[in-house]
Amino acid sequence: MTAATGFDRRLITPLVAGAVLNPINTTILSVALVPIGASFGEPPSATAWLITSLYVATAIGQPVAGRLIDTYGPRRLFLPATALVGVAGVLGALAPNLVVLVVARVLLGLGTCAGYPAAMRLLRDEADRTGEDSPGGILTILAIATQTVSVIGPPLGGLLVDFGGWRSTLAINVPLALAAFLLGRRYFPRSRPSSVARKPLLDLSGLNRPLLITYGRALLAYLVSYSFVYGFTQWLEAGRGLTAGQAGLVMLPMFGVGILVSALTGRSEAVRGKLIVSSFAQITACVLLFVLGASSPLWILLLVVVITGVPQGLNSLALQNSVYRQADPASVGAAAGLLRTFGYVGAIVSSTAQGLVFGESADTGGLHGLAAFLVVASVLFLLVNVLDRSLKGVR
Repeated sequence: MTAATGFDRRLITPLVAGAVLNPINTTILSVALVPIGASFGEPPSATAWLITSLYVATAIGQPVAGRLIDTYGPRRLFLPATALVGVAGVLGALAPNLVVLVVARVLLGLGTCAGYPAAMRLLRDEADRTGEDSPGGILTILAIATQTVSVIGPPLGGLLVDFGGWRSTLAINVPLALAAFLLGRRYFPRSRPSSVARKPLLDLSGLNRPLLITYGRALLAYLVSYSFVYGFTQWLEAGRGLTAGQAGLVMLPMFGVGILVSALTGRSEAVRGKLIVSSFAQITACVLLFVLGASSPLWILLLVVVITGVPQGLNSLALQNSVYRQADPASVGAAAGLLRTFGYVGAIVSSTAQGLVFGESADTGGLHGLAAFLVVASVLFLLVNVLDRSLKGVR
């Protein structure tokens, strides 16, 4: 639909294609860490750099990409960024050692920087064009698309590792990047540079107290989320003895529940209730990690991942709606980039914690150490959500 009175539906496909490049690389890698370590003779403390490197690059690049998108439009940043993802996929697939693979992950981080800020910028531009400032439906599509990709990621990664080796988990970026590039080239509108080019490249003047609290909330939420995606998955393989493919299947319900929760609650733009429910679900899942061991039955593993799926679905919606409403409309791309930056800082903290608690092997003792850290983070997340009065005005 391209009429002036409605959102241009042709934008949804390229918008989603760019936004999911980062989460697909997150979830696919989660089941490839153990095989990569075995291939290069490296312990979990070394392969953790594959997580950290991507998120350091993305944490730095996201707000810069967002500011450039606000200034020059999504198209000018989206196309070269997606091309870089393809280059990183080739380099990673051919990597002769862990150092080169880390470089490939850095390039992936930089290449995936433009997708989410471009999506938020396009959403705001369409609201300005149509006069209909109701992003709930499109934000829900973004959240569900990310969750869907997350569902596909672990089992797809497991299949790629089982049948094509861990290198295929990097090579998959080539066709994905090509598809996103072609869709963006065809449908993203050409735009003229904005007057915000006169502001600093990373302008922090638009930050306000509610937005800063939202960013802190994102750090805590993603710290817990990525600890499950990476840390719990590594334990399933090294501590529980599952194959990469089996670990991917065990993680499947987490993302499936996330999709269901997003679909059921996405039309409501209320934030506070989502975050409080998410907080209690996170605390419950983290406490349950203490009862797991090398012989834990399948049903309790599945119970943990099902409960973890609730915050997977609620947090992304609540954080997106918060930033969209709290940010200066002229700088929504940069604000969205900073949201991801703080999320990736949480991922970096998670990666560092995993390197410390797992050491030479992702064993059960390390999992319990990680659980103690996550319980503290989850309680802090609950307190922030309960005490933040500014959430009452966000819809």
